[in-house]
Amino acid sequence: MTEKADIKSMTLSELEQFTVDILGEKKFRAKQIYEWLHVRLADSFDEMTNLSKPLREKLKKQCVLTRLEMVEKYVSSIDGTAKYLFRLSDDRIIESVLMHYKHGNSVCISSQVGCRMGCRFCASTLGGLERQMLPSEMLDEIYQIQKDSGERVSNVVVMGTGEPLDNYDALVRMIELLTGEQGLNISQRNVTVSTCGLVPKIYELADLKLQITLAISLHAVNDEKRRELMPIANTYSIAELLNACRYYYSQNNRRITFEYSLVKGVNDSREDARALAQLLSGLNCHINLIPVNPIEERDYRQSEADAVLKFKNMLEKYGRNVTIRREMGRDIQAACGQLRKKYMEQSSDEEG
Repeated sequence: MTEKADIKSMTLSELEQFTVDILGEKKFRAKQIYEWLHVRLADSFDEMTNLSKPLREKLKKQCVLTRLEMVEKYVSSIDGTAKYLFRLSDDRIIESVLMHYKHGNSVCISSQVGCRMGCRFCASTLGGLERQMLPSEMLDEIYQIQKDSGERVSNVVVMGTGEPLDNYDALVRMIELLTGEQGLNISQRNVTVSTCGLVPKIYELADLKLQITLAISLHAVNDEKRRELMPIANTYSIAELLNACRYYYSQNNRRITFEYSLVKGVNDSREDARALAQLLSGLNCHINLIPVNPIEERDYRQSEADAVLKFKNMLEKYGRNVTIRREMGRDIQAACGQLRKKYMEQSSDEEG
């Protein structure tokens, strides 16, 4: 049996070729289909009412229309943050988050089912990597949230479950579809991609000259400490990572964000702050301090609010641009991987 075509992952030019060569239809039909997929956000071929019934039947027979099923939705009573659990076609579960800001709605999406990076403070990595996500699946996280909320998504952050650069080709395709004029047309400047530091892929991404924001999960000021927190540091040193960041900036002229999770007694001292300021000297960057989200399987604890503020003040004293990330949806376990993990454990207990 021939595998059905993943129509939502196709670019418009690919869809045009598919429509003519495989479906035997006129080229202009592709634009109509594309609009149903990426503007009107159709969940079924039957919704595509300006297409003939025979064409809709052909589409059903030869194509799959990726649609994520909402399993759970939790809304924070504190700030209105909404956490979604979605089921994929193979019954795997992923999570996404909708956050409301003054500047618009921001959606944080997953790029993999699970993660193989093994960062010590992240719940996403505990079960390892199950599989890569398709461009259409990443897109549909955004589409389903926009349909559910009834509000336009203006910012997309690829910072949920998974390491985006470990699913590089699908990520780049998703960004192309998301930011294209024929689709949702979200500005590339409103897309942020987070990475733990896959150095060769940062160089590859830089050469595409996209106008997206690159966010680097740094979390430590020296290789020894970073290796304790992040296994990727065994492969690429901080020096190699920063060289890749400099190259990225040289190609894109886009300020880089460094994410720094503050773990009590591990990386939150005045000496750490001073070393971080010196480490990033000369780089056009922004530092985002994140009070770490505690997870049961690790003994890491969140830095005290006073320690976080002192850390920020020290960085500012050295002239660094720094913010403390606002904690969103704490009451609904909105941090990466937490809710999905809880849901999977509950499902497993029920089956047992």
